[in-house]
Amino acid sequence: MLDELRSLTRLALPVMAAQVGVMLMGAVDTIMVGRVSVDALAAASIANSWIYGLLFFGQGLVMGIDPIITQAHGAGRPEVATRAFQRGVIVALCISVPIAGALAFTEEALLLLGQAPELAAAGQRYAVVQIPTVPCYLVFIAARQWLQGREIVRPAMWVTLVANLFNAGANYLLIFGGLGLPALGLMGAGIATGLTRAFMLVALVAWIRGFRLHADAWTKPGWHLFEARELTIIVRMGFAVAIQISLEIWAFSASTLLAGRLDATSLAAHTIVLNMAALAFMMPLGISQGAVTRIGNLIGAGDRARAQRSAALAMSLGGLVMTVSATLFVVFSNLLPRIYTTDDAVVAACAAILPIAAAFQIFDGIQAVGCGVLRGMGRTRPAALFNLVGYWVVALPVAALLGLRLGLGLPGIWWGMALGLALVAVSLVVYVAKRGPAFADPV
Repeated sequence: MLDELRSLTRLALPVMAAQVGVMLMGAVDTIMVGRVSVDALAAASIANSWIYGLLFFGQGLVMGIDPIITQAHGAGRPEVATRAFQRGVIVALCISVPIAGALAFTEEALLLLGQAPELAAAGQRYAVVQIPTVPCYLVFIAARQWLQGREIVRPAMWVTLVANLFNAGANYLLIFGGLGLPALGLMGAGIATGLTRAFMLVALVAWIRGFRLHADAWTKPGWHLFEARELTIIVRMGFAVAIQISLEIWAFSASTLLAGRLDATSLAAHTIVLNMAALAFMMPLGISQGAVTRIGNLIGAGDRARAQRSAALAMSLGGLVMTVSATLFVVFSNLLPRIYTTDDAVVAACAAILPIAAAFQIFDGIQAVGCGVLRGMGRTRPAALFNLVGYWVVALPVAALLGLRLGLGLPGIWWGMALGLALVAVSLVVYVAKRGPAFADPV
């Protein structure tokens, strides 16, 4: 068990650091936009609900390459892993087109979802400047998953950490002005986000080529990459991942839209606490990515019993690390929001819901890792089903009932989401125990 813990930790820690780095970018964006105005923060919040809902669907589709890459690496077939990556790039470029088209209609989408016209218009300006870098983000995901599936986890970590510096500088200059650049406010934040995505792709490709991380695995691209059967396998598995991720992301995005029906202060508080919860979520998400690699490698190597033990260990770690963030949320419920805003009303609203956010942290950690276990197995559909029921049949209806109809406001919305999250986590624990890696065949 200790050997397995070391193997899992070796994979998970750099990925965890990279995931935290990704969320730090979002935190910096939120902090800087919050300094512009409450309305700017609200506009960015509702626009991001639309933007990331689309991007994460594309990301999920690309992540259909995960079980193929990890299991091929475990079986000692690097050429299969590389062809999966190359096909992942094709998928990334293809799905970028409809995503970019949808981003062009951000204002219309937000108005359709019942948001205030002035916030929807500001959200449109924030979103459209990010359109050119949609392919950059998705191709970066494909390259990152290719490396991680081959147990090369540090490059993405270092690229992400350096990108944080780039993002902070770009945000400051473009939001507030400097070095001859005008202050662009919310639009500047959108431009900085797009530029950071492009920077991350260029930096990771440069790292791969500079350190020749492709040398022992690269195969020449060709028309064979468009073989319908192989692309269909990736899209089929990736579509289930995309649906699973989208159901979760859109559920929390929908909770943001529910908060937007209350008032600007509640929406700002919801955004801040959701950002903190998402930052904490990056720790079990890192473990989840490590679990994808480890379990896929073990299944590819034919050691399914060890893969089952690794799954149980990873899910336990996911719950354990979230007890730390849950404790911090409770103890510092009045202090943490002041990192984001100086508005006393927003701080008070944050303090009221942080203990509720703490309550579902452990379930959040378990379900994050459980989804990774299923991706490593190549069984991506059950997680999508659990998310459908947990979030859309239970969480959101209860959140709307408690928060809007019964008048509990923001706390009611958060209690509803906590209930759904607990249901998803319990479902995944039962599934992995009964149908986990010990029963999985290679894809």
